[in-house]
Amino acid sequence: MAAPKDSDSRKLLRRLQAVMAEAGAGQERLDRIVALVASSMSTEVCSIYLHRDEQTLELCATEGLNPASVHVTRMRVGEGLVGRVARRRAPLNTADAPATKGFRYMPETGEEVYSSFLGVPIQRLGERLGVLVVQSKDAREFTEDEVYALEVVAMVLAEMTELGAFTGEGEALKPRHAQQVLFRGVTGQEGACDGVVHLHDPRVVISNPISDDPETELTRLREAVDKLRLSVDRMLTQAHGDRAQEEVIEAFRMFAYSRSWLRRMEDDIDAGLTAEAAVEKEQTAARARMAGADPYLRDRLADLDDLSNRLLRMLTGQGRDRGNLPDNAVLVARNIGPGELLDYGRKLKGVVLEDGAVGSHAAIVARAWAIPLVIQARGITTEALSGDRILVDGDQGVVHLRPDEMVRNAFGEKLAMAAEAQTRYATIRDRDCVTMDGCRIELMMNAGLIADLPSLPNSGAEGVGLFRTELQFLTRNKVPRRAELASLYARVIDAAHGKPVIFRTLDIGSDKVLPYMKATEEPNPALGWRAIRVGLDKTGVMRMQLQALLRAANGRPLNVMFPFIAQMEEFLEARAHLTREVHRETSLGHVLPETLRVGAMLETPSLAFAPRRFFEEADFISVGGNDLKQFFFAADRENERVRRRYDTLNVSFLTLIEQIVARCEEAGTPVSFCGEDAGRPVEALCFAAMGLRCLSMRPASIGPVKHMLLKADLSEVRDVINRARVSGEQTVRPAVMDYLRTRSG
Repeated sequence: MAAPKDSDSRKLLRRLQAVMAEAGAGQERLDRIVALVASSMSTEVCSIYLHRDEQTLELCATEGLNPASVHVTRMRVGEGLVGRVARRRAPLNTADAPATKGFRYMPETGEEVYSSFLGVPIQRLGERLGVLVVQSKDAREFTEDEVYALEVVAMVLAEMTELGAFTGEGEALKPRHAQQVLFRGVTGQEGACDGVVHLHDPRVVISNPISDDPETELTRLREAVDKLRLSVDRMLTQAHGDRAQEEVIEAFRMFAYSRSWLRRMEDDIDAGLTAEAAVEKEQTAARARMAGADPYLRDRLADLDDLSNRLLRMLTGQGRDRGNLPDNAVLVARNIGPGELLDYGRKLKGVVLEDGAVGSHAAIVARAWAIPLVIQARGITTEALSGDRILVDGDQGVVHLRPDEMVRNAFGEKLAMAAEAQTRYATIRDRDCVTMDGCRIELMMNAGLIADLPSLPNSGAEGVGLFRTELQFLTRNKVPRRAELASLYARVIDAAHGKPVIFRTLDIGSDKVLPYMKATEEPNPALGWRAIRVGLDKTGVMRMQLQALLRAANGRPLNVMFPFIAQMEEFLEARAHLTREVHRETSLGHVLPETLRVGAMLETPSLAFAPRRFFEEADFISVGGNDLKQFFFAADRENERVRRRYDTLNVSFLTLIEQIVARCEEAGTPVSFCGEDAGRPVEALCFAAMGLRCLSMRPASIGPVKHMLLKADLSEVRDVINRARVSGEQTVRPAVMDYLRTRSG
């Protein structure tokens, strides 16, 4: 829609700019603004409502309504016409306000005499800040030009609010980004840290959204858009031959060359905004549409959001700064890929994501680095500023932003207790893990990066029970070469200094999609084409990886484990591929491993009931607890509504573990448990009581687990579990916790 000709909105913005330049407190500025807007739009009323909190709006300034109602009148989001505007994030224009659905009479305001109502949201990049309203006694709908002009004013008010132009007394006028905020997210990786925010995508600050020279701003915008289009064209050229990447970038390119997108921004500049403000106005509108869109449209709007961010960085020169990372940096991002996260190196104290998933690549890297990760902390990227104090409690999935002294002191005590415990664990690091009744438990560590291996001697681990090989594939734009992989795997074996390392072959699919592999749309990826199923269908990559592993061993012992085996034939077929590669290496005259052990990861309940031959053929079995638990309970571990519903210490799950252990013992096959639950002391104790003698976990968990097991009598724990089972309990946790409390008392 075209903006008004010189333009009513441009004149209004110039007057608004003059008002904003005048000295005065936040309340004085708001009072002058509502008077100015009412006068410019020839209405009897103009009011500004700002958010007191996420769900409450407060009348903060008015021209025309009862002045005594300022900072008195409040409403919930969705309540009354003003609340409807806030909830819908869209204008509401009516000639007969009292007859309009949702109208609520506020007697203290004296608004009953006004018939016409126009309200527009004050919002910035998806964040609701308030509502701007004009009202008139005449029963009329406001014109499109008037709606547009008020939207432009609202956009300027949003920028000024962000810059702290309206701070003052009262909750609604508190300085933005100054209050303490608590975010309840989801645990991605346990642990706790105290640090400062480092935004992955720093918020672009627009210091002056109002333009005095539209022609200059139009030129700046068009030059930046041309530069943006060239960069997208280069991306497309670089992706040549990779059909999957080409399709993604083609969709991206379609938005970059959209005439309507450019025309809307040009109209915003004609209305009196700077180029940066015009880009952000359209980005804010896209974010508002995104909130209620279906998943497909949300993905497309996310592309537009990304383009807008690139365009803003080009116009302002503001961008990501990786060079000046503070010592205690906590990375805050909407989401992040494994390659981007690895670029930061081990300098990070913690990571907080607005989106993210428990099984995401970022979670895998955070676990490898043993730093706390909280995901699904909704709204944190709009609230946090780089440099803000932040406390991350990965154990509880809680983030404290700009905490007050009381919270800081309590959190400091938690960190001090954790440090004291680590000191205590260091004293038992080199002791064999033997329980009070003489059972030896082998504690191994999980890894996925060569950088993890220095943790091996410091953690007290007896080897690497799981080395995830997919990270080397996920962090690259093309398939790694065999020589690269062989060199990496050799360095892993070197770093283990003779301790065993179990390499799990490529486990991709589900939530791990290679950037250079065409994604397949599946209704349930966790149960779809993944892991060994991909390897057996696409044997080229699996054969290349097996060759790299054989060459990396170079005469030393090698342990290879195939993931996500659901039936015996899959294991036998995969092992046959490995046998063929051994024969091939022999014919080439290459040195073979000193010993070769081939195992399977038991992650599906079906494999627990496989023929006895399977347990005899496998050299070892590792219970993959994360997937086994979600399939056993039919509870997606990425779904917060159900993933915590079922207890690992449920009688039925422990009985399954007991049966797996018994079948392995009958066949004389070593069995271990690998997964998050292995690193939780109470769960580890119960697994050991069920007969497991090898547990593999993140390095930081070995100390607490060993501390628990050294003091344990497994025969007593087994009796407690059996009594709970006989009495018909659903879970043995209460009984085990009572037993532990009694013993510690």
